[in-house]
Amino acid sequence: MRDLAPILKAYDIRGVVPDELDDETARAIGWAAAHVLAGGSGALVVGHDMRPTSPQLAAAFADGVTAAGVDVVMAGLTSTDQLYYASGALGLPGAMFTASHNPARYNGIKLCRAGAAPVGYDTGLSEIQALIGDGVDSPVAARGRVEHRDTLRDYAAHLHSLVDVTGGRPLTVVVDAGNGMAGHTVPAVLDLPGLTVVPLYFELDGTFPNHEANPIDPANLVDLQAAVREHGADLGLAFDGDADRCFVVDDRGEPVSPSALTALIAVRELERSPGARVVHNLITSKAVPEIIAEHGGTPVRTRVGHSLIKQTMAETGAVFGGEHSGHFYFRDFWRADSGMLAALHTLAALRADAAGRPLSQLLAPYERYVASGEINSTVDDAEAVTARVEEAFGKAPDVVTDQLDGLTVEFTGTPMWWFNLRPSNTEPLLRLNVEGADRAVMERVRDDVLRVVRGTGEGAA
Repeated sequence: MRDLAPILKAYDIRGVVPDELDDETARAIGWAAAHVLAGGSGALVVGHDMRPTSPQLAAAFADGVTAAGVDVVMAGLTSTDQLYYASGALGLPGAMFTASHNPARYNGIKLCRAGAAPVGYDTGLSEIQALIGDGVDSPVAARGRVEHRDTLRDYAAHLHSLVDVTGGRPLTVVVDAGNGMAGHTVPAVLDLPGLTVVPLYFELDGTFPNHEANPIDPANLVDLQAAVREHGADLGLAFDGDADRCFVVDDRGEPVSPSALTALIAVRELERSPGARVVHNLITSKAVPEIIAEHGGTPVRTRVGHSLIKQTMAETGAVFGGEHSGHFYFRDFWRADSGMLAALHTLAALRADAAGRPLSQLLAPYERYVASGEINSTVDDAEAVTARVEEAFGKAPDVVTDQLDGLTVEFTGTPMWWFNLRPSNTEPLLRLNVEGADRAVMERVRDDVLRVVRGTGEGAA
């Protein structure tokens, strides 16, 4: 039995197959998950993506679950948010076999408790690790049973019940599935009157023959941008490998900031739930909390990370949450993230716009400032470098700082700027995000901070 430590991440299990994750390991994790997540009774729902190794690993996991006396509902091919739907609708803990946007040699497991409640290292994964380490495998009176259930149609119907995309002007949308699970879910979800879908890379292929299924990298949006322009489409949608993240390209073929999408969806959700709370992580645009407040909502700022977003939503009763990384969370979807729901909101807003504006114009009010995007710097001592940056920038007039997640420095005067510098959980990196009132301000602050981070100057914004 392999040591689980190298493949246990903050929010999931992920590693190279079969060197780090094989059938034996998946079976042991299934047995332990049956105890930790299902309490040794009831059932657990299992889904998998299109990677060549996923069906076999999912079957091995299910064998471990049934060996513990717990039943398995095999959902087969699913996107991650489809698995969350099954967990929520059936009231069962779940396991999704996917490595999301990672290369083909990887695979992994995203686990959740009943109702799609998140499972991370501190909320279940460490218990699974300890249970496997103990090696306690008590015999059960009877093995669990396996039931196969296709949830795709019910998943699509549930999404349609949350966002009405019918009516309004006809639209043409290019969808780049990246050979991932959106190729499975989009035909069911976006088969709607007045909507013409132009498919790119819908063939399910876990070797990713066309490009990485990671739309946060601009290089992987190039084909979608070209297709939007070629077809004169109203917008383009790009999904990652397990289709839980969505990125949007506007009518000009230009990428849309996930912060602008967060603001757009927040406004729509606040129309349905006036005065509600909306969660955003601390590296979304400053425009996001401004727009939430302007529309009568209460912005709630949180650290980066999906389990933290979901926890904060549960604690505050927030109606919606958005992250810079293309994850969007919905109270009415068990507080789970769904790229497809974000896509439906975007389509619904565009179809319902009385002025018939193109997406670029519709979103213009939400894109108020200029952001740098995430910039990584390799450092030997992240703590010391962060302290140096705080010393250089944190004591200037009209500057406020906080340490909610790394170091955030904000200039409260004019022109507006702020930056966040936080360490990677897994690598010797510092991640910098900068936003300014305009490009010149952003670039000046970015360059000043990087000079200090990389030891090439003292810098002062």
